[in-house]
Amino acid sequence: MPAFLRALNSRNYRLYFVGQLISLAGTWMQQIAMAWLAYRLSNSAFVLGSVGFASQIPILFFSAFAGVWSDRVDRRRLLLLSQSLSMVQALVLAVLAWMEWITPGLLIFMALCLGCINALDVPARQAIAVQLVDDKEDLPNAIALNSFLMNAARFVGPALAGYLVVLMGEAVCFLLNALSYLAVLLALSAIRLPAQGPSRPAPALDALKEGISYVRGHGPIRRSLLLVSCISFLATPYAVMMPLFAKEIFGGDAGTFGLLMGCAGAGSLVASFFLASRRDTGGLEGKVALAAPAVGAALTCFALSPSQQVAYPIIMSIGFCVIITIAGSNTLIQTRVNNAYRGRVMAIFSMAFLGIAPLGSFIVGSVAHQVGIRPTLAACGLLTLAAGLVYRRLTRAASAQEPVEQAAAEHQMDKEGGTQQQRP
Repeated sequence: MPAFLRALNSRNYRLYFVGQLISLAGTWMQQIAMAWLAYRLSNSAFVLGSVGFASQIPILFFSAFAGVWSDRVDRRRLLLLSQSLSMVQALVLAVLAWMEWITPGLLIFMALCLGCINALDVPARQAIAVQLVDDKEDLPNAIALNSFLMNAARFVGPALAGYLVVLMGEAVCFLLNALSYLAVLLALSAIRLPAQGPSRPAPALDALKEGISYVRGHGPIRRSLLLVSCISFLATPYAVMMPLFAKEIFGGDAGTFGLLMGCAGAGSLVASFFLASRRDTGGLEGKVALAAPAVGAALTCFALSPSQQVAYPIIMSIGFCVIITIAGSNTLIQTRVNNAYRGRVMAIFSMAFLGIAPLGSFIVGSVAHQVGIRPTLAACGLLTLAAGLVYRRLTRAASAQEPVEQAAAEHQMDKEGGTQQQRP
């Protein structure tokens, strides 16, 4: 395989990659259709924010315990369960939309059900990557390819969903998503992982406390998680507000919405390809420290963009910088974490990335409902810029401190060695 696809040399990862490629396209179609359906039924930024809130808030409350579970059980079987439940949820949503029984309240409830399933699914999906590659040096490439998968689907799914909604309605998108889960279920069934040895795990609360203590005591991981939390709270809610922006600011329809989201997906796809082409993680933290404040600057410019033609390249840059920040942070965390804590740490990452986002969606949607979408997104952009600059400063300070700490450690080792030589 070429260097940027080297993780596909592993049979298990190759199966997983193909299954996810099909399934994630359907997932993005459903997300776009749910957002547009929510806006069509209510014409309310508050309902839009509430759907985003309901679909992700369970991750904030439940994924930590799912991470503990992920460290104890067969992650492949756990994913088979969660993906099957997601397929059932999509089928129910398709029937409700097709029969025109759906209401804003029922749509929020269905989003909440999906959020509960994702709270179980996401930590296991994040943590299983290390088990799917035969060569552990390919792990950073596998993580980058996971991001590539998500954003390739994000590039195709929203644009396709926008036109399908115009031509045939939201129910078709939900049905296609349900069918797409068959691909990942077949792939997971064909994957063969080594049997895990017997263990005597600590009680769930104790195991969770161990994971939190591990994160608190590991400076680089803690710093990355705080940055991801800020980006998720302040920047990613722009996607939830996009139907409102497409219709009220640009005077478009579902096709405009899909095209805007497709541009964001195109930028994300380029960023994912860039990360996958890297041979190691050297210099990656510096790239993240540049991309994080750039997210805020681009979001501010997008909020003030005078036309669609100006907005398209800006939103592509937002997609690019967000993925460099989020996927880059994910790679840095996964290459630094002790494997015994991987499931729990990735659960905390899921909380920071997906669990914090609904709080941002809810608050941004509420504020936008009161003061308008442009000033709200501009304020989010400026706050994101400030958070990115703080992270950049902390990263530089830590990088400057590392040679001093290494020199002190070497001096201590030399001193101890000299003392041992003087002893009879």
